Amino acid sequence: MIRKKNISKIFYTFLTIHLFIWTLIPSISNINLPLDTIEALAWGSNLDWGFSKHPPFSAFAVEVFFSFFGSQDWAYYLLSQIFVVIAFIFVWKLSIEIFQNEIYSLLSVLILEGIYFYNFTSPEFNVNLSQLPFFALTSYFLWKGISSKETSNWILFGIFSAFGFLSKYLFIYFLISIFLFLVSIFFKNKKIFFNYLLSILISLIILCPHFIWLFKNDFITIFYGLNRSSLSETDFLDHLINPLVFTLKQLIILTPFFLMASVLLKKFYFKRNILNKKILFLFTITLVPLMLVLLTSIITGAKIRTMWMTPFYLFFGILFFELFKNNINLKKLKKFYAIFLFFFFLSPVSYMGVSLLDDTKRTDYPGKEISRLVQNKWDDNFVNEIKFVVGDEWSAGNLSYHLTSRPIWMLEFKNKARNLKKDQGVIYTGNPKVLKKICPGIYGTIKPVGYCMIGKR
Repeated sequence: MIRKKNISKIFYTFLTIHLFIWTLIPSISNINLPLDTIEALAWGSNLDWGFSKHPPFSAFAVEVFFSFFGSQDWAYYLLSQIFVVIAFIFVWKLSIEIFQNEIYSLLSVLILEGIYFYNFTSPEFNVNLSQLPFFALTSYFLWKGISSKETSNWILFGIFSAFGFLSKYLFIYFLISIFLFLVSIFFKNKKIFFNYLLSILISLIILCPHFIWLFKNDFITIFYGLNRSSLSETDFLDHLINPLVFTLKQLIILTPFFLMASVLLKKFYFKRNILNKKILFLFTITLVPLMLVLLTSIITGAKIRTMWMTPFYLFFGILFFELFKNNINLKKLKKFYAIFLFFFFLSPVSYMGVSLLDDTKRTDYPGKEISRLVQNKWDDNFVNEIKFVVGDEWSAGNLSYHLTSRPIWMLEFKNKARNLKKDQGVIYTGNPKVLKKICPGIYGTIKPVGYCMIGKR
């Protein structure tokens, strides 16, 4: 048995090792950053209150790191793990509030290593991963607000709720779940009602610039999300098949979690009052959001992508141990730790193996080398710097990230070309057959992409 005074030390040691391993492994095994990270960096070079695919927070986060570290790939793997670790810390802090017992708190976090969202897929910083700390922070300060009734907790709840929404709109399912929970306790405590209104007001103030951007851009981000769900292509069977596929995928993802959990159970039953406030709260932040997503798929026939669920399992450990803590056999902890360590080291070994053996992935794209070749050709023909790169987030985004002048990425110039100054160079990327015909400057191809360079000679 672990001594109580050592539990916190073990927890923070685990976090440190997790952060180190998952920063190091992709840094040495990948040639290029993953697609979603390059995409966020492309948006970050041209920061706005929203983009064609997502709200702005992920772009803001990577741009802050770029201002310190530049085009150092390891920094963005570190950024991903910082987000994971912050989430784990506030899962831990919330579990301390729930259990008043650090051994269950430690187990509630360690068991998350059985869910591949928090290890194998975590090196790719994207909108799904950027929600993680805000799921945890929002839940923690909501519970503190309900428990202590201090207004400061509700203010922080409102702030982090807004940041979560600015990470990805799917966060709305989490907020709806919280709303349903709070409605159930409003009548017992009117002060909670007014504090909740205050948190909503604070969130709306933070979100106002993004809402203005949405109106100005014809709600392009929302329509992108609807299209990704394949709503325009659904038929009757999709209302049955897509929810079923979604459910099966979630069960497969949770299989290692269930394996780790089952080791500690004496028998699969619990004698608990599931209507008590703690369990209702945990149902709210774990199962209710998933049920709402599933219900959406059933009603609309939408296809729910597996990676969208990345933040939804953060509190499964707390819920499990709260439900079954009277039926947990702590004498089996050694077996639990053995399985935990197996998954803890299996994930990075598997990640490195896949990365080294499969050379067809995005992370094998020679983005740095291509950018060097483009820069050399530019320097041979022009005297000014590259100010803009135009094209899709991958080809043009890699140039924006790797080129020394850190050019601003744009999907297309449209009417902005007329505002281009004479000393501002631009590179268009795209279909080589099309670009070759219309390029008014220097044209080149690095298969399968064409590059049109326009600068000052």
